[in-house]
Amino acid sequence: MPLFGSDNKTKNSLDGLWIKCNNCGEIIYKKEVEKNLKVCPKCNYHFRLSSEEWIDILIDQNSFHELWPDIESIDPLDFKDRTRYRDKLKETQKQTGKKDAIVTGYGLINELFVHIGIFDFNFMGGSMGSVVGEKITRLIEKTAEERSNLLIVTSSGGARMQEGIFSLLQMAKTNAALSRLNGSKSLYMSLLTDPTTGGVAASFASIADIIIAEPKALIGFAGPRVISDTIGQKLPEGFQRAEFLLEHGMIDMVVERKVIKKTIAQIIRLLGNTERKTVQL
Repeated sequence: MPLFGSDNKTKNSLDGLWIKCNNCGEIIYKKEVEKNLKVCPKCNYHFRLSSEEWIDILIDQNSFHELWPDIESIDPLDFKDRTRYRDKLKETQKQTGKKDAIVTGYGLINELFVHIGIFDFNFMGGSMGSVVGEKITRLIEKTAEERSNLLIVTSSGGARMQEGIFSLLQMAKTNAALSRLNGSKSLYMSLLTDPTTGGVAASFASIADIIIAEPKALIGFAGPRVISDTIGQKLPEGFQRAEFLLEHGMIDMVVERKVIKKTIAQIIRLLGNTERKTVQL
């Protein structure tokens, strides 16, 4: 499985041998970025990853097993903007090869068992609709049932507007499932990547036992420009970036991609369930 996948922000620049970094503007040899886990070697900018790329980085080889891969959204509101929602879904499914914006399953991280959910920003901006909420809820319930470890990797623009109140209900649904997870004494870790915003940031992503973020990831409910315009004030430097949240006690750590797998494994060994060592494929 190739590490270097599509990135909506840099799609055109990834077609050739060279890549222009979104942050520093440097032109970089593509293979150099590939070897660096899709991180700019000049400025440490972390490009977005697809769910498959995260599986490659986090999960031990050949240990991942996907759960509920065939659940897909319907169009409960018969929503139509420039195109019908149902048509947009079909188009995006064809482009990405995915049913919706999250992949759920289980596998091993440095031989430690974990249930995992991974958002994919390439699918409608990683937005959370009824399918995303359902799969996360099932994953949480599965974790509680087996008293295992849970990791959710987020990259999302928030609730999916095409599903209206049905998408907003997923915030309460997933949080309610997490309240039940607490009773099982399972470890829940949240990995926030750029961006984690809207209803995802305002619900399950922000109430984990351990909250990790990638460097300079945008994290928050509303965007900085919206907030600045609303309150009529200039925001502090780095507002809503991972380092700002760490400084103000909103997250537990900022971890670079090259050591994220090792870090998560260490957290599981310290705080999680280390008894289960195998997966059933």
